[in-house]
Amino acid sequence: MSRIATTFAALKIQNRKALIPYVTAGFPFADITPELMHGMVAAGADVIELGVPFSDPSADGPVIQKAGDKALAFGIGLVHVLEMVRLFRTQDNKTPVVLMGYANPIERYNQKHGAGLQNAASPAFVRDAAQAGVDGVLVVDYPPEECEAFAAELKAAGLDLIFLLAPTSTDARMAQIAAVASGYVYYVSLKGVTGAGTLDTAAVEAMLPRIRQFVSVPVGVGFGIRDAVTASAIGKVADAVVIGTRIIQLIADQPRDKVVPVVAGFLREIRTALDS
Repeated sequence: MSRIATTFAALKIQNRKALIPYVTAGFPFADITPELMHGMVAAGADVIELGVPFSDPSADGPVIQKAGDKALAFGIGLVHVLEMVRLFRTQDNKTPVVLMGYANPIERYNQKHGAGLQNAASPAFVRDAAQAGVDGVLVVDYPPEECEAFAAELKAAGLDLIFLLAPTSTDARMAQIAAVASGYVYYVSLKGVTGAGTLDTAAVEAMLPRIRQFVSVPVGVGFGIRDAVTASAIGKVADAVVIGTRIIQLIADQPRDKVVPVVAGFLREIRTALDS
């Protein structure tokens, strides 16, 4: 059983919901990410989504785009992101880590680091992600019909492949995703990019039973959860709440010594709301 599956199983026994914060790797300071990850776990995070900086993030709004641009300006790439996970794993071998990003960095990584791997069981990225301690991968622009081989490679290495679902997803699409998804699925509660719009909790509540007709893995909800009130409302119907844009906003202009305390304080409020 993967770390992600183990975590959700334990939470279900406790009748608790997963808190999944997202941060962009290498933001707001190039070397702060492992420290920030530990701070989030101490504040109640159950799974961490770590954004891989990319120059053309089609699903991300301006806040996360700006964070990615800053990380890229620091020179942060997928090699560095995997090293951040390795450093995190020297002190935490329990908390699942999911890389969230786009196909281009993965395919480029395989091109640069895959020499001599033609007969290997897994491409360079899957091999190195597993060795670093990554537990799951969410690739925004890998549709299910185009990544069956990638899903098989991840599964063979013990990694979960996580997919997005949207308000516009058809029944056929949900069934297609259910056939290859593992770990959890991420329901995008809004039509648009990250940080866009106002969360309609009633619409989310109406959508979740439909998703569960097709999907047997846990369902996390994100894109629009900004505070304890909305997190608590979503936690009543979903298996997990995902928060990203609000965290990025909170730390964008903080001095280095304030970044971890600010995020930890915010997540403690969310954790308390979810557990109440």
